[in-house]
Amino acid sequence: MELTDDNLRTLSNYLQHTLSPDVNVRRPAEKFLESVEINQNYPILLLHLVDKQDVLLTIRVAGAVAFKNYIKRNWKVDDDAVDRIHAQDREAVKQLIVNLMLHSPEAIQKQLSDAVSVIGRYDFPNKWPDLISQMVEKFASGDFHIINGVLHTAHSLFKRYRFEFKSQELWTEIKFVLDKFAQPLTELFKATMNLTTVHANNTDALKVIYNSLVIICKVFYSLNFQDLPEFFEDNMKIWMENFHTLLTADVKCLQTADDEEPGLLEQLKSQVCDNVALYAQKYDEEFQPYLPQFVTSVWNLLVTTGIQPKYDSLVSNALQFLATVADRAHYRYLFEDVNVLSSICEKVIIPNMDFRASDEELFEDNPEEYICRDIEGSDVDTRRRAACDLVKVLSRYFEERMTQVFSSYVQVMLQSYKENPMQNWRGKDTVLYLVTSLASKGQTQRHGITQTSQLVDLNSFATEHILPELQKDDVNTLPVLKADSIKYIMIFRSVLPREMVVGSIPQLVRHLSATSQVVHTYAACAIEKILVMKASDGTAVVKSEELVPIAPDLLNNLFRTMTMHGSQENEYVMKAVMRSFSALQARVIPFLSELLPKLTEKLAIVSRNPSRPHFNHYLFETLSISIKIVCTADANAVSSFEEALFPIFQGILQQDVQEFVPYVFQILSLLLEQHNSGTIPEPYMVLFPCLLAPVLWERPGNIHPLVRLLQAFIHTGAAQISASEKVSGLLGVFQKLIASKVNDHEGFYLLQSLIEHFPDNNLSPYMRQVFVLLFHRLSSSRTTKFVRGLIVFFTLYAIKYGASNLIAMLDSIQPEMFGKVLEKVIIPDVQKISGNVERKIAAVGITKLLCDTKEMMDGSYANLWAPLLQALIGLFELPEDESTLPDDHFIEVEDTPGYQAAYSQLAFANKLDHDPLQGLGDPRLHLAQSLQQLSAAYPGRLNTLLSTGLTDTDRAHLKNYLMGANVQLL
Repeated sequence: MELTDDNLRTLSNYLQHTLSPDVNVRRPAEKFLESVEINQNYPILLLHLVDKQDVLLTIRVAGAVAFKNYIKRNWKVDDDAVDRIHAQDREAVKQLIVNLMLHSPEAIQKQLSDAVSVIGRYDFPNKWPDLISQMVEKFASGDFHIINGVLHTAHSLFKRYRFEFKSQELWTEIKFVLDKFAQPLTELFKATMNLTTVHANNTDALKVIYNSLVIICKVFYSLNFQDLPEFFEDNMKIWMENFHTLLTADVKCLQTADDEEPGLLEQLKSQVCDNVALYAQKYDEEFQPYLPQFVTSVWNLLVTTGIQPKYDSLVSNALQFLATVADRAHYRYLFEDVNVLSSICEKVIIPNMDFRASDEELFEDNPEEYICRDIEGSDVDTRRRAACDLVKVLSRYFEERMTQVFSSYVQVMLQSYKENPMQNWRGKDTVLYLVTSLASKGQTQRHGITQTSQLVDLNSFATEHILPELQKDDVNTLPVLKADSIKYIMIFRSVLPREMVVGSIPQLVRHLSATSQVVHTYAACAIEKILVMKASDGTAVVKSEELVPIAPDLLNNLFRTMTMHGSQENEYVMKAVMRSFSALQARVIPFLSELLPKLTEKLAIVSRNPSRPHFNHYLFETLSISIKIVCTADANAVSSFEEALFPIFQGILQQDVQEFVPYVFQILSLLLEQHNSGTIPEPYMVLFPCLLAPVLWERPGNIHPLVRLLQAFIHTGAAQISASEKVSGLLGVFQKLIASKVNDHEGFYLLQSLIEHFPDNNLSPYMRQVFVLLFHRLSSSRTTKFVRGLIVFFTLYAIKYGASNLIAMLDSIQPEMFGKVLEKVIIPDVQKISGNVERKIAAVGITKLLCDTKEMMDGSYANLWAPLLQALIGLFELPEDESTLPDDHFIEVEDTPGYQAAYSQLAFANKLDHDPLQGLGDPRLHLAQSLQQLSAAYPGRLNTLLSTGLTDTDRAHLKNYLMGANVQLL
């Protein structure tokens, strides 16, 4: 693609079409851009278009977004992938992008800044050493639009230091950055602080200056997160004194009338609290001189800051700072006085646990956000959660005093509610939140609370204050308290009596009909969590027979809930449906004639525009378990499912609904496996050639489900597939998979299925080439995962075709190759194999090599017989070898734009572990029997074989083992 005006106009037109609401206009434009992005100069064209002043800003922004997504998709090159960006384009992009970003409008600058950070993640500093220098020199420009652009880029580039694992490579990079960036950043910070005084009366200038300070503080946090840099330790006085100035600053002109969104001042103070909390937590010794003034200032901040939502993040971070300080042993004296604790509870904790008007508004108008914050513990900081964290820290060290202080508040608020429930319900809400926070010391996602404190007796509190709320006739009165009460049952389900928890299910079922989305969502969530509970003996707490009497109401209410406004795609409700089906098992069958059409109708609706990943996942899980339950009872019922699902699946595959295609493949596998006739039905055979199309295998999310489906085809009708002459196509898929470090195990799964089920003569023409491919990969990239798969393949081949055939095949590729494989692969690495079935295959295959081959007993490989036996016994007796090989690497998992559907495994559609040696029994016994037969057929031969290849100590150990297994040596 040349840099011509015509090409720029064409690109502009297609970008404009990508903004169209009409899918028939938008989708072809997106497809065109995808098709041309591999052409040389494509990213340069995009950058030139973004820079053209005479092009509409909306198109330029669209171009910037397209460029960012292109970079995210293509800049990283996997070990086994082709580089989709030309080398000249890579260099040109790095030369152009920084300056272009800095003089672009803000909307474009943000997109290009993100692109710079992506490039930096892979190229900085080794392939882009001058990036920091390019950025730092812009600080001298004095233009805060440019300076803020540099700071935004620095922030997006360095913020990964907050969550990266410690490594020498990371330390080296951070040191490189600090050497070039710490001093200029500090000078910029001082200069910018000075400008706050110079422009104290210029509101517009102050907005720009304080915006810069916010980003500077964020960059400071990233650079100091891993360890305390020497430069910042030496200059701590400059930073901390200025932080304190900012924390106590009262800039009237920056105060906003908006009660919802935080202004610059709130954002800045919030980040300062984060920064000093980091120092208090990680570098408390160095920070100690500055701590008292910050504690005083943060305390004053908390008692003077209003309840408006715009202060939420600031108050949350301030509370987290106090919690951090209280958790450090040598600062704990600050909180020991009972008067201090009372003051904290009265002036800080209780006010920030109150249910505000803004919380009620969120509860009613944005229930999904409320749920996300309340029971999911989302990343959004809330005052309540921060106050709760402070309570937990103080309770850890001053439990008795805290319990004493809070008990009086609890009694007063409960009495107030009792006197006038409709007027004083907020007080009971605060009590319930407080009890939930203070009473829970240990908690897990699966079991809820596992340890409790002394604040209240949970059982009597539930009897007096929780169950009465749930037993009221009207499920719609005081919905906040209804939600709190359900949450109480849900959180304390592991410590409340079984009778109370199971007995609450009918009340929870009743609350599924509540009009409040929060209430019926909490009810569904609680039901699901109770149904999944296990007793100490591993059985379900809720027995299937206990659920049967309420099953009609449970299922009807769950499905009715999905017709309510806002809950048509409620993930908690669908998860409860899935769990109910699972708990009821065959007892759900009478209801399915009515419920399955509703599920398939829901699938048809959501497949048109998938927007709720969790809901969709549980929907497919529910369909999967329905298929398993019904087809277990009646195998012929599979045709009914196929009749209902195939038209929808056909639409999903034709429309290429990427999110759903992996699910469709998994359910097709499940359906196909229900056909036990040994014949693949015609509709599946029509689909089969399409599954081998390379385009399907380009998407990572498709790979495991496709391999699973191909295995189902091979298992069900190997002869049919063989007759259709598709063996070469299957082996082509294997060749692609085996070349990939990420997917080589999938290639082995496919190959093992072919070996197990295909007639020998169908595969024999291809097997030599298969071995050659495997050795090529072994020599080019030897990873632990690949070696495990290779050993299992070799041993399965020996079991299926004979151990002598394996030796002959290897030696036909290269003379004495089998000996090299034993010495370099099988003997040193067999201990790395994991998985019971895989270890069994390896054990039996090696046994056949030891006992069924003349080459090992009398031939040129006899010297390796004893070491191989020693390796096999190690497989039985020693733990798995978890050491890794040099070519191993960690596969990065990250969100890739330009959407790539991730593979999500359907637990209820997963095939059971398949053991091709199911009838064989214990491989140890098989080895002993084989060796006994060998000893009987060749008297004295075992002693001869043991005489070479081992030290005297190892030989003695082996002889002891053989005698213990009753194997005759003489």
